Amino acid sequence: MPRRKTVVEDIIDILQELLIPYVAFLILFWIAKRDLFWKMLIGGIIFFIIAFIGVLLYKKSKIHKQSQWRTDRELIIWLRGLKPWEFEQYVADLFTKLGYRTNVVGGSYDKGIDVIAEKDGIKHYIQCKKYITSVVGVNEVRDFYGALADHLANGKGYFITTNKFTLEAEKFAEDKPIELIDGNKLIKYIRMVENQTKKSNPPSS
Repeated sequence: MPRRKTVVEDIIDILQELLIPYVAFLILFWIAKRDLFWKMLIGGIIFFIIAFIGVLLYKKSKIHKQSQWRTDRELIIWLRGLKPWEFEQYVADLFTKLGYRTNVVGGSYDKGIDVIAEKDGIKHYIQCKKYITSVVGVNEVRDFYGALADHLANGKGYFITTNKFTLEAEKFAEDKPIELIDGNKLIKYIRMVENQTKKSNPPSS
């Protein structure tokens, strides 16, 4: 049985279907009514930009609502099912709720630094590994530490995975300014943020 499409996928399909006739209309306006062409072009671009931002905001809000009603086991399975960029965004938003100013840099940054989190003027660097069965080995942690050498001052590095670290990786990080956050520890951070949110926003009587 085919998988039922999500609301976001339905919206994207609609936008894709609208794009072809929109381009056709632009061509007609260019030929017949060139004075209206630029108005149609600018209006269409604005529409698609607003629609794109709306889809992203909807997806972002949906991602964070998902964790509130899941058990720890269900939550870690759900996190492992995210796309890599979704997991990076989730981690960035988690650190934002912890009081950091975050920036997702992902593939545009060199040597695997996915998120930069700043607090009290100090920058911290985060690498995210959305693993299902693979474990993070010492080579990956060593490479991450090498990437931090040119950037780290008073801050620290966070290596976050949805699975586990090998014993060698944990030993390597013991005397380094790196905090290893495996799936279980990540769940604790998420629950801590949820509890803080509940305390700051108590239900109205």
